[in-house]
Amino acid sequence: MPDSPPPQPPSPGSPGDDSVPDGSGLLLSGARLTDGRAVDVRLGGGRIEAVGTAGSLTAHGPRVDLSGYLLLPAPAEPHAHGDTALTADGDGPVPYDADDVQRRATEATLLQLGHGATAVRSHVRIGDMEGLGWMEAVLQARRSLVGLADLRAVAMPRLLTGLAGADGLAMLRDAVKMGASVVGGCPDLDPDPTGYVEAVLEVAAEHGCPVDLHTDGADPARLGRLAAAAGGLRSGVVVGPLGGLARLPAEAARRAADGLAAAGVTVACLPQGGCAGVDGRGVAPVRLLRAAGVRVAAGSGALRDVANPVGRGDPLEAAYLLASRYGMRAEDAYDAVSSAARAALGLPEVRVEAGFPAELLAVRGDRLAGALSLAYSRIVVHRGRVVARTSAVREYCDSAAAVALDLPRQGRAAKHGGGGPA
Repeated sequence: MPDSPPPQPPSPGSPGDDSVPDGSGLLLSGARLTDGRAVDVRLGGGRIEAVGTAGSLTAHGPRVDLSGYLLLPAPAEPHAHGDTALTADGDGPVPYDADDVQRRATEATLLQLGHGATAVRSHVRIGDMEGLGWMEAVLQARRSLVGLADLRAVAMPRLLTGLAGADGLAMLRDAVKMGASVVGGCPDLDPDPTGYVEAVLEVAAEHGCPVDLHTDGADPARLGRLAAAAGGLRSGVVVGPLGGLARLPAEAARRAADGLAAAGVTVACLPQGGCAGVDGRGVAPVRLLRAAGVRVAAGSGALRDVANPVGRGDPLEAAYLLASRYGMRAEDAYDAVSSAARAALGLPEVRVEAGFPAELLAVRGDRLAGALSLAYSRIVVHRGRVVARTSAVREYCDSAAAVALDLPRQGRAAKHGGGGPA
């Protein structure tokens, strides 16, 4: 299938404007950091060139006023399903032609980019009726999004063991040659889960690529074997969502967590809900895992498909749920969708300091807890340039309370008896 044309660049000065090169010296002025400082941040060459007190840096290019915004390292999405995203909204059978899959994967990635995720790892089914068609479609989406977002594909065969798994194993190798960045799948669905894991790890070792496996984690012995086998893979192993781990007796869950920590395995939990391919519901015991020394990243999972028809694909909502429902500090919850998620994807660390990649998210507010609660307005920076903006305006009808609190109003003329509806 020929390459689809990349998205048309917006008009100059707007989000995603290709006329603003990486080295243009974009200045983010007056932003608030989580430590309370108000700063200017100058970007160039896709990196942070300088950070100084507000008003201290000179603009060498365009300037974006971030007064009233909190500036953070951008989130990354470690667990998306672009091939099945946005399929819960239509009537009748879901189309899975290559063009349809490519369109959905592109739209889903852009939706997640608008929320702040500048990098997305998307799990893509291969084999059976799909063959490699879905993978090719997602890779086409990846190419069309270069410069806007970093989309990476995980190859997910259904079966890898026995006679029935021979085709899946060959297709897994072909998917890596096509451009799949990661190998994975759901060992729980194979008649021989341990053999499935061993096959995936073998392919990963052959090609030097990371592994990302779906598993519920309800069988501690199986999870222990997975951790033991994965411990020697230098390219990195992620497992998730591990909702079943939370249903185990406390001592069994603790031993499993210790095994994952010893093997250096990262856990990608899904606080917004599950995803197709893993029957168990619930969220991994994040506090137990972190206490054991396991790196815990948080993903969004299903984005409006049959597994979660109301999925939002919003990393800040994942962080909000970790803080509000699972007792994590706001800082740790945001780390799960930013620093830990980036590490899970093998991406370099981001800090709002000179020399680090310019992958940033500005959200309206001055404190992290407030941003996780009401982060509606967002400005997203990828590779040193603004690639997405979301602006939210809240207005209230004319009332004594609104006047007393100096709340924003729509300001209808007095002859209409006050403001319009909020």
